[in-house]
Amino acid sequence: MVSLFRIALSCALPVCALFLIGTIDSAKAEDTFRLSNNQRISCSRGLSAGKLQNIKCKSYAYIFNTKTSEFYRCEVSVAVTRDNKEVLKIDTGGGCALKARIFPEDSTYSFDANETEPPNTNSFFGAGGTAIWASDSTKLKARGCIELVVGVAPDVLKCVDMTFDTK
Repeated sequence: MVSLFRIALSCALPVCALFLIGTIDSAKAEDTFRLSNNQRISCSRGLSAGKLQNIKCKSYAYIFNTKTSEFYRCEVSVAVTRDNKEVLKIDTGGGCALKARIFPEDSTYSFDANETEPPNTNSFFGAGGTAIWASDSTKLKARGCIELVVGVAPDVLKCVDMTFDTK
């Protein structure tokens, strides 16, 4: 009985080791991509002919590669058309688009981003822009970027390296 237990244990140890190695590899992969802390949502309502009501909400977030400083802008939307009694139609959409690299070299970075609100009477450049901040987690290095949606040309992304006053 004891020898069967030892055989079972000796066979199980390599399986456990493979499981742990797989878990460590997936943990490393999970640490490479981080969701930004600034998710936003905007919603609108409208009335259509025949007393139909349209409700649409959009939300966006950023997924950041902490090693390469590449990031994705992700957006999800849900639109509902209803009358006084029931929901008539539900539309959904979404996806993620790859954006630029913030730093040209690989390191360990942290990241956050925040977009302007949807267009309104105060928006000068149409849809507005995005503030993007990235910092190197291994040294005192940060970059602030602004992406503007200008509407007449490709989006403009400009970054400024931060200087640190150590006095």
